[in-house]
Order: sequence, then C-alpha cells, then structure tokens
Amino acid sequence: MTTVKMNPFVKWAGGKKQLLPRLMEHVPEHYDRYYEPFIGGGAFLLDLQPQIATINDVNEQLLNVYIQLQTDVEALIAMINELDSVECDKEHYMNMRERYNKKISSGELDTECAALMIWINKHCFNGLYRVNGKGLFNVPYNNKATGSSIDEDNLRTIAHFLMTSDTTILHGDFESACETVRSGDFVYFDSPYVPVSETANFTDYTKDGFSYEDHKRLASLFRELDKRGAMIMLSNHNVPLVHELYEGFQIEEISVRRAINSDASKRVGKEVIITNY
Repeated sequence: MTTVKMNPFVKWAGGKKQLLPRLMEHVPEHYDRYYEPFIGGGAFLLDLQPQIATINDVNEQLLNVYIQLQTDVEALIAMINELDSVECDKEHYMNMRERYNKKISSGELDTECAALMIWINKHCFNGLYRVNGKGLFNVPYNNKATGSSIDEDNLRTIAHFLMTSDTTILHGDFESACETVRSGDFVYFDSPYVPVSETANFTDYTKDGFSYEDHKRLASLFRELDKRGAMIMLSNHNVPLVHELYEGFQIEEISVRRAINSDASKRVGKEVIITNY
C-alpha cells in the first residue's frame, strides 16, 4: 500500500484539504471496501489510499480525468504540457474554453477533454468549476499568462495509486453508487453542503444542482446503509437542517476557516462530521 503524499489535481468547490486531519481521526480502524459517492477533487481518497475503492460523481468530465490518469497518465501529461506551451491571454482562454465546451456538448470523454479540464481549472477565476443550464463551463479568465498547470510527479503518483489499487470509477447518482455497499464497508459522503444562507447556495458544478429533496434522499440512504451494517461518515455545514436530518447519529461540531470576509466574525465557520459508529 502506497503512503506517498498526493494532492488533488484540481481545485474543487468544497475541497476537504482543511478538514482532512479531523476526517482521518474518524476513519474506522478496520473496514473492507471504501466508497465515496461524491468524489470531487478526491482529497480524502488520496490521503486515505484504500486498497479497494468505488468512487463516483455526477460530473462526467471530472471522472474522465480519473479514468485518463488510471489508463494513460503520460499521454495526459504530454497534452497538458502542450497546452501550457502557449502563452495565455483572455482571447486564448476563451478559445480554449469554447474548445472544452465543444467536448462537453459532443460527449467526447478523451485525453484532450481531461487535459483541457485541468488546464482551464488553473486559468479560470478562483479555480471555480461552474456550468450553465446547458451544462457548459462558463467561468471567466484569471489573467494567468504562463506557468505549469500540473505537478507531473503528483499526477504520476495518483495514476500509480489508481492503477495498483482496486479502484472502480462510476458516473451517476449517489444512490446507485451505493447499491453494492454491504456490512463492513466504509462510506464517506461529501455531498454539496446545505447552504448557511440563501446567498451561500453554491451547487452549480453540475447543471442539476443539489436540492433539499436530494439532501433528504441522502439522509434516507445514510439510515439504510446503517441498517446494512456499513460504517458511514458524512461532512456538512453545522446548520439546523443537518442536525434534523441526522438525528440519532454522532454529530461532532468543528470550527473551520472561511475565505476572507469583510466581517471578521464570519471568517470562522462551523461544520459537522457525522458518523454511525
């Protein structure tokens, strides 16, 4: 089992880098298989490094990167380096964004699509991944002209992990991703968070968003997996709805740093880690 340090290859909304030490404290001592139905940037997966894993997401462009890493990392690195060899300005960025959106529209999930996704993530405003109602990427340029979009060694290490572990990559709804979960398995849910306020509702990384009904479905699945004998962990905002949905389970409140806010009192927020063990 590899214990080499790995970092996510993209910046992702709700990334877990800050929360990782606390999450790792809650990992069961023994478990059979690992499931992560909302993989995102994969910070927890890359830290945990399980030998048998099933990862899933609704964003098929994101999953395509994992697939390309698992199948031919050198082709992906070569293509990203080729993209980096051209100095970027706003016009070039918009052309690359249009090229990427054509890939999305035509459903071309290949090495070029994966390379464009990583390159754009490093050249778009604040590393956001946001799409419009048609599922097309619409984040503006961040004015980065030159520089490498990747750490080659990090990508190779991630690829080695994905190739040498028994990692299954699925695309679809979180419920279907958990169909094969059984007693003794470990599941971590890092779904889109319940918004702290109406203005904080950020669920645009897929065109369908994540609704109140989805949060209720997730809580229902949590209880179903608990009955199956799986060990389950979930993170979310520390808001009344979350406490209501997961009443009866262990809920630990944790302070986290927020992005700089004009109101100093709002620079520290509260999240929760919920477990059934």
